[in-house]
Amino acid sequence: MKALITRKVGMTSTIAEDGVMTAVTLLSAVPNVVTQIKNQETDGYSAIQMGTEETKKHRKSLIGHLKASKSQAKVIREFRTEESSEDLSVGQQLAADVFSIGDTVHVTGTSKGKGWAGTIKRHNFHRGRKTHGGGSYRRPGSIGSMYPQKIFKGKKMAGQMGDEQVTVQNLKIALVDVELGVIGVTGAVPGPRKGIVLIKEAK
Repeated sequence: MKALITRKVGMTSTIAEDGVMTAVTLLSAVPNVVTQIKNQETDGYSAIQMGTEETKKHRKSLIGHLKASKSQAKVIREFRTEESSEDLSVGQQLAADVFSIGDTVHVTGTSKGKGWAGTIKRHNFHRGRKTHGGGSYRRPGSIGSMYPQKIFKGKKMAGQMGDEQVTVQNLKIALVDVELGVIGVTGAVPGPRKGIVLIKEAK
């Protein structure tokens, strides 16, 4: 299984030999440590738990959990797998060279929080007319009929926008720099700069 915990650096572009320009998101890939391998028999599901970045401030329970991997991981995430990975072991380190140029990956991040937003910004509603007596410009309009006397769940209305987990599928690896620990992914990746981004190979 190929997977890494990274942080978003920013965006740039690459120019191919035929002159085609491609937008690329750069991700900082500090070496990851395998902290736990979960399997169907003991945990009920198969997953690889990995950690990255180090800190000295840990709860006692977490210190005991990380003892087997001999790491002080600050950021810990899990990657679900269909089968237990026999090629990985607890304490093993994974770097940017796990991926190679041309690999297809799924990228998961937390989108930027936009706060409380109206229906026009949040759901791309049209505004009301500003002529011929129209007095409802940015209001949502009717949200239901006389019967049933309730609003159905999932109705598009104003509310909290952003700050939710977003996965972008089938992106391509365009750049791998092992010395700098940088991975370039084609297209846009959810989240702000320095945000945690999870990369996993597409199957």
